[in-house]
Amino acid sequence: MRLYQNLINQIRENVDGNFGIMDKTGLILGCTDERQTGMIHPLSDEILNDSRDEPEFEGWLFRKVFIKNRLEFIVYTDVPKEQGKALLAMFAINVSNLRSYHEDKFDRANFFKNVITDNILPGDIQIRAKELHIPINTCRVVFLIKTEESKDIHPHEVVSGLFPKKQKDYVIALDEETLVLIKELKDADDHEDIDRTAKAIIDTLNTELMVKAQIGIGSVVDNIRDIGRSFKEAQTALQIGSIFDSDKAIIDYNNLGIGRLIYQLPTTMCRLFLKEVFKKGSLESLDQETLLTIQKFFENNLNVSETSRQLYVHRNTLVYRLDKIQKTTGLDLRKFDDAITFKVSLLVKKYLDKAESMEGEIV
Repeated sequence: MRLYQNLINQIRENVDGNFGIMDKTGLILGCTDERQTGMIHPLSDEILNDSRDEPEFEGWLFRKVFIKNRLEFIVYTDVPKEQGKALLAMFAINVSNLRSYHEDKFDRANFFKNVITDNILPGDIQIRAKELHIPINTCRVVFLIKTEESKDIHPHEVVSGLFPKKQKDYVIALDEETLVLIKELKDADDHEDIDRTAKAIIDTLNTELMVKAQIGIGSVVDNIRDIGRSFKEAQTALQIGSIFDSDKAIIDYNNLGIGRLIYQLPTTMCRLFLKEVFKKGSLESLDQETLLTIQKFFENNLNVSETSRQLYVHRNTLVYRLDKIQKTTGLDLRKFDDAITFKVSLLVKKYLDKAESMEGEIV
């Protein structure tokens, strides 16, 4: 009310008449007769029920102010017709601009969105945080949530419902399928809370929306200036996870394993590595059954007996398959060094396939 009353006070010196502003419920937010501020306008019901954008009642002109296609305010005046309409048009523009300025300056979620998307100068972050009364040296972590598209309910509504403490935890929608959660922690080592939070988000989205989600988690930071870094780490975690751990729902930047190293390598070097390890076309010649055998063999720590049991094949059948793989590729997976080389090669192949598909999409 103070904001809009101040605006009216600045304008009324140049206007010969009365005017004011009410919200969509009829509550007067400001008026040339300040005694009416905070009261319900006596004609509010008639105005709200009138389909016109500029109705007239009892010698008063009204103009409905829509923001993002929603009725937010109604401005009004008793200044005669032509001058009154011009006054309300000018007043409506000022009201919309003031609303936008206020939201931009005082909306905390918008502030955090600007921080993670680099839309605020680093030197202004602490200044703006103090203006918004946001603690600067507090432990926080960024969760980047990618979901499938849901037609009925936006995932933002569901995830926001899990974090009612608006003064500490902020849920920001980047687009229809991408959410960011900036969560405050008690201390930097509260990894159980981080893991518990991620699992709760995955479970809730799955049960309430029936959609799959994947979460990238950045590092814990203790200064508000570093939230952008945690966000970028969460992005990297999702990118690397989509290549090497596409089946995992939760990917922590600090637990990326060997995928982190491979992701940093130039594709030319990766191609040279595969060319060096395998005979021409030997890796591509392996069928799905053979690749499944290799995967299970690695999952069971190169244990022939346990792998054959899980594959429901005789031990000698598995040994035959391993011998065949050795003849095709030149690598004996029963030997530790060869197994490591083959495992890394599969990861490199995944990385190259993903890189090539992305290049194809760009083209």
